[in-house]
Amino acid sequence: MALDKTQIAQRIAQELQDGYYVNLGIGIPTLVANYIPEGMDVVLQSENGLLGIGPFPEKGKADPDLINAGKQTVTYLPGSAFFDSSFSFAMIRGGHIDLTVLGAFEVTENGDISSWKIPGKMVKGMGGAMDLVAAAKNIIVATTHVDRNGQPKLKKKCDLPLTGVNCVKKIVSDMAVVEVTDKGFKLLERAPGVSVEEIVAATGAPLIIDGEIPEMQF
Repeated sequence: MALDKTQIAQRIAQELQDGYYVNLGIGIPTLVANYIPEGMDVVLQSENGLLGIGPFPEKGKADPDLINAGKQTVTYLPGSAFFDSSFSFAMIRGGHIDLTVLGAFEVTENGDISSWKIPGKMVKGMGGAMDLVAAAKNIIVATTHVDRNGQPKLKKKCDLPLTGVNCVKKIVSDMAVVEVTDKGFKLLERAPGVSVEEIVAATGAPLIIDGEIPEMQF
């Protein structure tokens, strides 16, 4: 059984560490905010000028003036800070973000990522994606393993415009956890009920498979 979006976010939350400063991209990555382990001190940053994002607001309690970079209403925690976007991007470009979680259209075996544009479709801009992939210490991609047409998103070469090169460290998909190594994709974990053979068939590049591959734990 492939994971749903919340399960992908739950698995990524296991990658967090105490004291991390984290930027969450639009889509599945934003859900990670709801699964930060209890007692862990993680500070979430949004490139539109907020450090200290809290969980999504309860129904009926949203402040329409308080949004993240994806224009979703959010909450803030005690001790949070608000600032302009230039200060926010100075944090990003200065290498002060420990982990960035992004969605992606494509990821290659050497860590290239295409995440901001499909040619011929209207986009409002790339947002902070290029700054994030250029400066983050660690990048995890949250995605489905294949696109809506059943084509692999993990592949040897990106066909879509690149956002960044040699930057992705790990992919958490609805089927697997895959590490990007200097020898290519390495399969670390599989979704409960998903076989190694199914993951291999859904991946557009060779997979390094070292011994028995465990199922993800939640």
